[in-house]
Amino acid sequence: MFFPHPLIALGQIVIRTAIVYLLVLIGVRLSGKREVGQMTPFDLTLLLLLSNSVQNAMTGPDTSIGGGAVAAITLFGLNHLVANLSGMNRNFRKFVQGQPSMLIHDGTIIEAHMAKEHVSMDELERALREHSISSPKDVAIGVLEVDGSMSFLKYDDVKPEVLPHRRVRFLNKKQ
Repeated sequence: MFFPHPLIALGQIVIRTAIVYLLVLIGVRLSGKREVGQMTPFDLTLLLLLSNSVQNAMTGPDTSIGGGAVAAITLFGLNHLVANLSGMNRNFRKFVQGQPSMLIHDGTIIEAHMAKEHVSMDELERALREHSISSPKDVAIGVLEVDGSMSFLKYDDVKPEVLPHRRVRFLNKKQ
């Protein structure tokens, strides 16, 4: 019989993969991750390193599940530490997550910022349409957020009496 040995090996891979999958799923749920489209750079780094650390645990005969689990737990612990440090220290948060980048100011597209952030006009126009905005000229401020999403404030949305900072008074549309 040639089948038992390969079937046993395949069964071990299935079991190892199921165990690692459950470990990663539980870890992601416990760490309270946001939607995938709103991941920060260190969340993406965690997932990339996590997938690499558990790959051999799932398929390789020389790497134990325990080794993959320890690596995964270590990565989740490091991610938790980075998240806590980011919450406590603004400079560290800026270093790890980056900063939002202004793409539109007072109806004018800031092409240098778009080039720096590798945002194409097609992507900007798509995001404007998603926000029901027909033209960049209708936008007081357009920002590429640290999670990769774009947010826009139209002139109609910005009222001088409710502005949180005095520095933002320039948002009134010029006549």
